[in-house]
Amino acid sequence: MLSITKIFSFEAAHALKDYNGACANIHGHSYRLEVSVTGEISSENGMLLDFHDLKKIVHTTILDKFDHALMLNSSSDTKLIKTLQKHFDKVLSLPFQPTSENLILHFAALLKSALPDRVHLKRIVLYETETSFVTYEE
Repeated sequence: MLSITKIFSFEAAHALKDYNGACANIHGHSYRLEVSVTGEISSENGMLLDFHDLKKIVHTTILDKFDHALMLNSSSDTKLIKTLQKHFDKVLSLPFQPTSENLILHFAALLKSALPDRVHLKRIVLYETETSFVTYEE
């Protein structure tokens, strides 16, 4: 089966609620995101999906929202979250713990709903650091 992959990067911060360790504090990562899709090659243009179109989909569904954002669990101190949102544009209150594992599942759902019908999500890799990553595969 043929697939194409495009690599993206974004900056974001998070804090893990009720976590016993350094990640309970607000801290940031330089994330790397690899998105692979599969499907049939179009007889019209000879492409599975134009890389430009994949880039646009990923930017619209993920990067525009998450790049340079602070991600917090919505069950955290809601007063604090509202105060932060009043002062900063990209404070995301997520319905889950903002771990790489939960983020990649969320990203997969967003991408699956945005891809053209003949194109299917195959794999996503999300690097939290240069040496630590999580993989989602269909």
